[in-house]
Amino acid sequence: MPVVGVHGVDRSDRPGGRLPVVIQGGMGVGVSGWRLARAVAVTGQLGVVSGVALDAILARRLQLGDPDGEVRRALACFPVPGVAERILRRYFVAGGLPAGQPFRPVPRLGLRPNPARDELTVAGNFVEVYLAKLGHRGPVGVNYLEKIQLATPAATFGAMLAGVDYVLMGAGIPAEIPALLDRLARGEPGVLTVTVAGAAAGQRHTVGFDPAAMIGAGPLPLFRPRLLAIVSSAILAAYLTRNSVTTPDGFVLETAVAGGHSAPPRGRLRLSTEGEPVYGPRDDIDVARVAALGLPFWLAGGYAGVDAVARARAVGAAGVQVGTAFALCRESDIDPEPRRRMIERALAGELVVRNEPYASPAGFPFKTVQLPGTLSDDEVYAGRARLCDLATCACPTTAVTARSGTAAQPNPWRSTCARAARARTPPAAGACATV
Repeated sequence: MPVVGVHGVDRSDRPGGRLPVVIQGGMGVGVSGWRLARAVAVTGQLGVVSGVALDAILARRLQLGDPDGEVRRALACFPVPGVAERILRRYFVAGGLPAGQPFRPVPRLGLRPNPARDELTVAGNFVEVYLAKLGHRGPVGVNYLEKIQLATPAATFGAMLAGVDYVLMGAGIPAEIPALLDRLARGEPGVLTVTVAGAAAGQRHTVGFDPAAMIGAGPLPLFRPRLLAIVSSAILAAYLTRNSVTTPDGFVLETAVAGGHSAPPRGRLRLSTEGEPVYGPRDDIDVARVAALGLPFWLAGGYAGVDAVARARAVGAAGVQVGTAFALCRESDIDPEPRRRMIERALAGELVVRNEPYASPAGFPFKTVQLPGTLSDDEVYAGRARLCDLATCACPTTAVTARSGTAAQPNPWRSTCARAARARTPPAAGACATV
């Protein structure tokens, strides 16, 4: 039976398609958006949108007036018109909110059912993937953090509804994701186990999403995307492949110098004089052991050079994943001025990467580009945090409280978010040539 997506193209042939050589890394919140993913995908390589906080991003873009009309264009193609109409009625502001008026908050993540929250989450992921896939046949993926569990079932369904080709999952062990993708593709309820602070021993808490509750019979069957597990050790890769239920379709192997939410060093955590986690020989990935598992894999972290693909291919990899270089492209949604200054520093050989072991909401060392002596931390984070919704926090922790069933909401970037909320700077419009 043909698997027809919302773009009206029969994509039944995708499971046997050519593997990408280059994967553009998923960077959130709002750095690797649909414009960047589309620019990469039209070349035949894997463009990836960040799937973090797309409910808040959708609501923010609509309240900023959706000046280019792209969000409303995508919502007009959402398979359930009533959902799109309710979201537009609640969040769209023609011409954008006036200066000084706060954004309307979005529903907070939690264990308890909330149809409005699910609708916004599904629609946010649908819009981002739909726009990234518009007008070409190149592959598009979505990147999620395993540690942010509460939104995953609804978010994944929204991406699948738009025909996403790959799901990439890091910051944890995505053992339950293969089964989730299988069930959602069949139109069945998908469920994930959620870590709950204060839960009794042996007590299991879950969060789920039932496609039928939103779309009824729906445009099924949906294409089941490939899952790429982002891991940093052969041990974890081998663990996931021990059982067919937990086996992904491939791996992204992130070395210790990869950006984002990287795994902490093995053993006792030691910090350098610069405050960076110290990695050692035990943290080196046994690439040969991963290759022996028989699944495709890509290398990430220090593989953005001109000879990177050749080096990766030489050890059996399908290709490479690159993040920072794409973050500096004009199509990325980092604010233009900080991006320009980062490029100048990079060209001068002065752009460095700093680890921040306690900044990650997922509990993993978080690495970000910083310009020493030039930009403050808030300025460096501005491209990521300016779309962060203060009411839900785009950077929630893993655990929810057993008492309230809602997500804990500490935000290490509160000052940045507050400034961004006051400024309400919209994403740059238009796709331009890369740097």
